[in-house]
Amino acid sequence: MKKIFWFFLIGIFSLPLAGQRNADYGVFAGVSSYIGDLNPSRLMYSPLPAGGFFYRYNLNPRQAIRTSFLVGGLMASGFSFQKSQTVSFSGTVSEWSTQFEFNFFPYSTQGKRWNGTPYIAAGAGIVFINTVVFTYQPVIPFSLGFKINIYKNLGLEVEYGFRKTFYDNFDGLKDFIAPSDYSWYHNNDWYSFAGFSFTWKIYNRLAGCPAFNDVDTRKKH
Repeated sequence: MKKIFWFFLIGIFSLPLAGQRNADYGVFAGVSSYIGDLNPSRLMYSPLPAGGFFYRYNLNPRQAIRTSFLVGGLMASGFSFQKSQTVSFSGTVSEWSTQFEFNFFPYSTQGKRWNGTPYIAAGAGIVFINTVVFTYQPVIPFSLGFKINIYKNLGLEVEYGFRKTFYDNFDGLKDFIAPSDYSWYHNNDWYSFAGFSFTWKIYNRLAGCPAFNDVDTRKKH
């Protein structure tokens, strides 16, 4: 599983060499939070600061591939029935991931001002976990958000994303069950990112790319 994730990421991160004209760059600021044995259901439990940056390659106005590096804090405390005592933890997660984005409406930071669209995204990545112990694990990120063109080649985005992990030791607590009972839907720990992003495009025009003809047409009117 880990070898497949690394191969996927290395291939996707070579996209910047394909051409900068279709690229967006962005910075992210927001919060991160944890879901696990100490917090089984609350979505924004004990949020801590998070931030990062990303590169987006626009395949066309509706589809894009985004690679990102995000860092956030995690913490929780509560009563553990496994240990019959109150336990707590704190630490960080550092995520390197790639997601495929789908825009519900055609969008570009070179389009009409205040042009916006909701979007969804999903992909694969690697997370470096530094809480109870330091380790790295594969992760499946999926997100939903809204992006809008605010001025010329500048965009603003708001996003909330969950991370499906294959790891159950963020908090030092593991379910005591027989190995034969484990499955892909087992109660592994999760984490999430929520916040805002500013994006910009270095090139002022997307000339020569037929996929963006509808964007250039809107600009002329």
